[in-house]
Amino acid sequence: MRKNSLKSILNRTIFASLLAVGVSGCSNYLEVNDTPNNPTDVPPSALLPTALAGTGFSNSNEINRFASTVMSVTYGAANSPASWDIYNTDASDFGNQWNFEIYGGALINYQNLITAADKINAKSYTGIAKIMKAYTFSLATDCWGDVPYSQALLGDANTQPRLDSQKDIYLGNAANNIQSLFDLVKEGLSDLNSASSIDPGVDDLAYGGSASSIDNWKRVGNTLLLKLANQISLVEPDRAKTIIAEVLSGNDYIVSNSQDLGINFGGQVGSFAPTHSYTNVSSFSNDMMISTRFVNLLKASSDPRLPKFVTSPSGAGNYVTVDNGARGLTLPLPATWSRFSSYVTGTAGQGPARLLTNFQRAFILAESAIRLGTAGDPQALYTEGITASMSLAGLTQTEITQYLNAHPEVAILSGSNDNKLQQILTQKYIAWYGNGLEQWNDWRRTGYPVLSEHQNAVGIDGKRPVRLVYTSEEIQKNPNFPKDVYSNVKVWWDVN
Repeated sequence: MRKNSLKSILNRTIFASLLAVGVSGCSNYLEVNDTPNNPTDVPPSALLPTALAGTGFSNSNEINRFASTVMSVTYGAANSPASWDIYNTDASDFGNQWNFEIYGGALINYQNLITAADKINAKSYTGIAKIMKAYTFSLATDCWGDVPYSQALLGDANTQPRLDSQKDIYLGNAANNIQSLFDLVKEGLSDLNSASSIDPGVDDLAYGGSASSIDNWKRVGNTLLLKLANQISLVEPDRAKTIIAEVLSGNDYIVSNSQDLGINFGGQVGSFAPTHSYTNVSSFSNDMMISTRFVNLLKASSDPRLPKFVTSPSGAGNYVTVDNGARGLTLPLPATWSRFSSYVTGTAGQGPARLLTNFQRAFILAESAIRLGTAGDPQALYTEGITASMSLAGLTQTEITQYLNAHPEVAILSGSNDNKLQQILTQKYIAWYGNGLEQWNDWRRTGYPVLSEHQNAVGIDGKRPVRLVYTSEEIQKNPNFPKDVYSNVKVWWDVN
């Protein structure tokens, strides 16, 4: 069966209503570089939710299904997830994500938002747009490696943009006029600290225009700097250490679950979170179920998040799962399958898509304290990360404390630094349940958690993919795209 045929229709249908406002002036929104004819005719308040929804989809839709499957969180029962479950991926995958959600969706809308907001000196909007533009470009380069960046989004001025190296995207290259992701985020933070003619209201899908919204976006920007620094910490440790130290000295980053960056969707058909639409509503709802491996990982330590994370429709505590790569089985009835719970999908399908979180920040700082020697007590930060994750899942502080006291093998960092890092990254992997991309990023970067290969694995060398393959459409229309970069070729920051 052609992997992209029917699902491409589904993806377009789910995303169309969210994309409509931002692309209404586009001549062809499938093209990476098309620019709306009159972008400033669309007010910032209309462009912001469309752009944010695009990033939410980019993170939690098809790429998330792929990464959750190859990372042994979900089992692929049919269609594309079944292929990914045995590591099969190729240039026919993710064309919709590249075209609709990332370049032709979120990124072009952030660019248009910056243009429209600059015209009326709406610095709050340009600040958010620059921070989220950096986040979305980081998503693209983390998945594909070298991608259009400095010459992207230029419309007819350059219909065949060059691919900038991942190193230059992260670190910048003045000679080639490439701004680093770090500097793009800092530029956004500078805008947020400037006077603004207007501020977002309910068009802010993350914070809803509350009194603390702009302060929260400043925390998002600084937490994004931590994430980006963490991503390059093995290949550029000195640069990472400097950036993390700067953020720590500023003391303005996410420190509570209420400050998490999550993109909220609607609670009705046509605006559901993609995780809910795909697993509970669509005709592809039986493509995936939760993997036996993930359930067993949590069972092994009696992790109280298991019933919060995973459904058990055949009876409380009775998880119906399948081991990754298993073939030739007669699967249980789909109505009994264990799936993503409302922790991921939302109680009414609204999500959120979690992009930057308090638990993530704590685990990043715990890792960097050990690996780079940055400030902070690794044990305290590790405990903070576990606590934040369990609290987000709905456990009370009393329940969390009781669990940690009863399970010192989980709660206490011990052994060599490598052993401690494995504990930190394993707990971060569990906490990122529902966000396969972040799990895949950390595993590629560090090798943790330690995961066995799937049964019947094929792909290239029977090993987990370490990048996405460039889409066939881009290879055909832009000669700057190489034709021989396969899923076993590591990206720049992947040196473990």
